[in-house]
Amino acid sequence: MKSCVDGEEGMCGSINEKRKSAIAAIKSSTRGVGIVFVALFLLVVLIPSRWIDRVSFVLTNNEESSSHGGHAHPKKSPRIPISFTCPNATSVERLSCTRRAPPLSTSPSPSPSPTPSSSSSEPSPSTAATTAAAACPGYFRYIHEDLRPWRGRGGITRAAVEEARSLAHFRLVVLGGRAFVEHYSGAFQTRDVFTLWGVLQLLARYPGRVPDLDLMFNCDDPPVVRFDSYRAGEGPSAPPLPPLFRYCKEPATADIVFPDWSFWGWPEVNIKPWEPLLVDLKEGNERVKWKDREPYAFWKGNPWVAGTRQDLLKCNVSNGREWNARLFTQNWESEIRNGFKGSNLADQCLYRYKIYIEGRAWSVSEKYILACNSPTLLVTSMYQDFFTRGLMPGHHYWPIRPDHKCPSIKFAVDWGNKHQKEAQAIGKAGSGFIQEEVKMDYVYDYMLHLLTEYAKLLRYKPTVPEKATELCLESMACAAEGLVKTFMMDSRAKWVHDSEPCTLPPSFDPKELKEISKRKDEAIKQVEMWERKA
Repeated sequence: MKSCVDGEEGMCGSINEKRKSAIAAIKSSTRGVGIVFVALFLLVVLIPSRWIDRVSFVLTNNEESSSHGGHAHPKKSPRIPISFTCPNATSVERLSCTRRAPPLSTSPSPSPSPTPSSSSSEPSPSTAATTAAAACPGYFRYIHEDLRPWRGRGGITRAAVEEARSLAHFRLVVLGGRAFVEHYSGAFQTRDVFTLWGVLQLLARYPGRVPDLDLMFNCDDPPVVRFDSYRAGEGPSAPPLPPLFRYCKEPATADIVFPDWSFWGWPEVNIKPWEPLLVDLKEGNERVKWKDREPYAFWKGNPWVAGTRQDLLKCNVSNGREWNARLFTQNWESEIRNGFKGSNLADQCLYRYKIYIEGRAWSVSEKYILACNSPTLLVTSMYQDFFTRGLMPGHHYWPIRPDHKCPSIKFAVDWGNKHQKEAQAIGKAGSGFIQEEVKMDYVYDYMLHLLTEYAKLLRYKPTVPEKATELCLESMACAAEGLVKTFMMDSRAKWVHDSEPCTLPPSFDPKELKEISKRKDEAIKQVEMWERKA
């Protein structure tokens, strides 16, 4: 944080005002102490002793209560650090996981229930078990929807998992809290590396809480497990529906949605892990007030990954037409050569509106765009990641028609500039959703609940594949170099989580899903109606 000597007059003025307020509060509290002493003196002189005892009792209890924030919570035990040490570079055990891992047990998997067994050798993840955990954000309910197809089939068989092998980049097995991976093909860049790194953080953060499981994972963008390719209920010869984890899905596919790799960092394009980046984005939001930002819609990205993005570029100022959009092509090769000076996400909150548009499918840029406090003009897409299913058009973002992008963007900006209060409310709602409901605590809790519910559906006991390799923090991070290692260190979980995970809400009633879908459709149609009348 900058100090007043840096010449930030607005910041210094704010700090000085806070100092004055603090001094006034101290003086006020001092006067309050004097009043309390006078009152106590009068009590001693004028009120019978039996009443003094009662007053003393009340004051003592209030003092004790205030020291606990108004509630008598049990005192927490010291936080438990997650051990991590890279051995000497010459050590033969540099990449070995066996020196820290206990032998695999033949005992049953750790209980998937919210409270670990008292006989577990792992430390309890919470010292406040008597306090009810907060409910998870509403989008967690889609965990039940993603797994519903296999509940209707009586669970997940080994044959169903094997069916997904040809579609997967890797197979992940968790046994006794240890992770094993079998790679089938190379994923794009380091998507698989940072996805697996995220799983290791989950295992370290919630020791003994991730049950034994066996899953297949695909790191590409478009979903591939289409329902119509796996006809259910058409006899024993019908192929089993393969459970395949990936980063997004669409209504016609059965892919199981998992948080994407970039939450732990994207070194190829110098995008930091989500936790430190979110701090940068919040600071970037404060640099320029919304009303002082450029009154246009901003987008910067790679247009060559999809035709819909190339079509978006037509909305730039051209042939005398003003579409209220300022669109820029991101040349990543040039950025790499120039040290990523032109791609800092925290420096892109300079426009009143930001555009989100899908790439080959969904894009990781969605969370960065939504976090900017500027209303997101979201080009309607059929692809969904794990949290965007909790977004509501007209509240968290402004829907843009994919078949009429330019006039739709122009109308949205014109409308927002004329209705600034309403536009700012949309920007704050989207930004607040990202900053509060998609913070890393919830990302990990989503992973924990999803894997726990998935493991409950397995109809067989997972075993370590013959060609699998064990993964641990040291085996991944100690051998890493450059930004890969930097981002691993920046996203590493330092402590065992010291409270219960949020409580998974129940599944949707079918009527609820229809009502949510209806509300979203009506909000989009309302905007389209306004556009037609303009």
